[in-house]
Amino acid sequence: MQKYFFIISAIFIVGMAQAQNNFKAVVKDEQTKEPILGVTAVVNNTSINSVSNDEGILFISDIPNGEYTITFSSEGYKSKTETFVFPLSTNDTLELFLESELEELKEIMITSTRSSRTIRNIPTRVEFIAGEELEEKGNMKPGDIRMLLNESTGIQTQQTSATSANSSIRIQGLDGRYTQILKDGFPLYSGASSGLGLLQTPPLDLKQVEIIKGSASTLYGGGAIAGLVNLISKTPTAEKELRFHINGTSALGLDINGFYSQSFNKIGLTLFASHNRNAPYDPADIHLTAIPKFERFNINPKLFVFFSDKTKLDFGINTAFENRIGGDIDYIKNNGNTNGYFEKNDTKRISTQLRLTHQLKENQQLVFRNSFNNFNRIISIPNYTFDGLQNSTFSEVTYSHNGKISDWVTGANLYTDNFSERTITSFPLRDYKLVTFGAFVQNTIKAKEWLHIETGLRGDYVVDYGFAFLPRVSVLFKISDKLSSRIGGGLGYKAPTIFTEESERIQYKDVLPIDSDFNSLERSYGANFDFNYKTNIADEVSFSINQLFFYTYINNPLLLTPLSNNTFQFVNIDGYIDTKGTETNIKLGYEDFKLFIGYTFTDAVVNQNGIKSQNPLTSKHRLNNVLMYEIEEKWKIGFEAYYYSPQKLNDGSIGKNYWIFGAMIEKLWEHFSIYANFENFTDTRQTRFGSIYTGTISNPTFKDIYAPLDGFVINAGIKIKL
Repeated sequence: MQKYFFIISAIFIVGMAQAQNNFKAVVKDEQTKEPILGVTAVVNNTSINSVSNDEGILFISDIPNGEYTITFSSEGYKSKTETFVFPLSTNDTLELFLESELEELKEIMITSTRSSRTIRNIPTRVEFIAGEELEEKGNMKPGDIRMLLNESTGIQTQQTSATSANSSIRIQGLDGRYTQILKDGFPLYSGASSGLGLLQTPPLDLKQVEIIKGSASTLYGGGAIAGLVNLISKTPTAEKELRFHINGTSALGLDINGFYSQSFNKIGLTLFASHNRNAPYDPADIHLTAIPKFERFNINPKLFVFFSDKTKLDFGINTAFENRIGGDIDYIKNNGNTNGYFEKNDTKRISTQLRLTHQLKENQQLVFRNSFNNFNRIISIPNYTFDGLQNSTFSEVTYSHNGKISDWVTGANLYTDNFSERTITSFPLRDYKLVTFGAFVQNTIKAKEWLHIETGLRGDYVVDYGFAFLPRVSVLFKISDKLSSRIGGGLGYKAPTIFTEESERIQYKDVLPIDSDFNSLERSYGANFDFNYKTNIADEVSFSINQLFFYTYINNPLLLTPLSNNTFQFVNIDGYIDTKGTETNIKLGYEDFKLFIGYTFTDAVVNQNGIKSQNPLTSKHRLNNVLMYEIEEKWKIGFEAYYYSPQKLNDGSIGKNYWIFGAMIEKLWEHFSIYANFENFTDTRQTRFGSIYTGTISNPTFKDIYAPLDGFVINAGIKIKL
């Protein structure tokens, strides 16, 4: 009897084993046909599930005989349910395709890290603004990129002039001079040209904006201590793209932008042109401009030549010509025929971009880049004129090798920055010449499916200032298909110049020249750590959270110091600046609704001679809240609310905390859309908190600008796409 029991048991076990089936499939994007990583497959009414690997392959084992439905889902794609009868009639690997659900969540190729990987597989933490988000931000401020950046978590655009609205960008509480602004990887906005870069760059010809927070000097050399912003231009395709964007504002502004792009076999072309203007605007009725009178023209043509499948060249020109005057509104309206305070800015910018790419082998590439930047700026205030010319060049050659496991990039570059002052004065001229030689190497390796490591090393020699050694490392941990984490850090440096927020605020008046025998490089180190979690709740609500922790330390920073003879001098102080904090980004999606919540905590401290104080003009707490309702290709409706906590000002006082609220609506058709944007509809203005100057209106001394001056502004326009 015992023998029969074992025989029956063996037959039962063998039968059960034969009833367990395997399922193998490769999941791809329906449009691009590229494999999708992290697709979850769930066999309904069972506990059986699996997740696709880097090659999009799913493998499920131990499926009993019978009919089962399997649901395939991934962030950014529409879920798909298929029914299968096991055992299957074939042992071949099945092919499944998922349809992309949200355009902005498609695989984004990032160029700022110098690798050829998608954003999901890059160890360096990169934020990007693209697709619909970029277009929505463009509706709010079609003439420049200030709004686009200022509404991002951890970034603040700081207005440096009360009357001309000149602004700079601050990342994680550090002054604007510590952030590099690039155009397609070229450093076009540095030195003298950095002060107006945000105001003179319309967004219509941009494909995406890439932001790296924390030291990025290993990637692009000096100046990227706080991070970098890389503005990526659109490139031509065989399909013609023709766009026009016309916008008007209740603050007496007008923006007319146009963009054309198309590729013809061996030749491609993009052309962007814009005209932006504003009449002097004084909503507080204090006889000082909140928005200056200005007129600007931008023309950016770019030619692409495809010599062969292996060799291509692109050459572009970026131009900006602007006249800007702010101050006493009566003086401006009367064309200077009355007495009054004024600030004039006349600028001319012409820069070139040349890139030659040659494919050596299937996975090896050689790239040569060169740019030339000519920037002329004249600032005039009563009894003082600043007139300077900056000529800078950038040349770089890189070699890259992209493998399945490891990517290598190595290169060398030469950067020159020549500034000459043309003002006739007895005050010492602030001329300088910076020459920097650099070389770098970077490796990105997929050590494991769950572990990606990026290491880099740069050496820069700055003539008159010495050598800077810049290592960096970043690590990506793919803990699961829903949870990932990044940690990284590196060293940075900044060569001294007179062009900072502090000197811009006083129009460089009475600021002594930089002296290489007296001044030295600012050096830094920094690190950041984040984790990112994405999931779906009840298959209806999408949820994601990104939590970042950051720290940056700058040794012997360069600060503008008043001297006893009423002049100012940049001094490398005995001390440091450190900034630390957190950024929290939460996204919720339900049907046609999307909610974005961002919180930034920044503790930026200046330690000078052992005395600690808060870095001025830095909100310790910031909240970004955006709610969007969107019916695809039909309607977009959005509400936003931004909170700024009190900020310490340069005179030792504390500014008030405030909220800014906004709303927008857009109706879309196939070839055009119309929109209206209600910015700051609660009319929050610093002029409501008190006077923005001391002294008389004919000879004012301006206080720090930490809140909006223009108040409630309505803008509306039409976008045409042919």
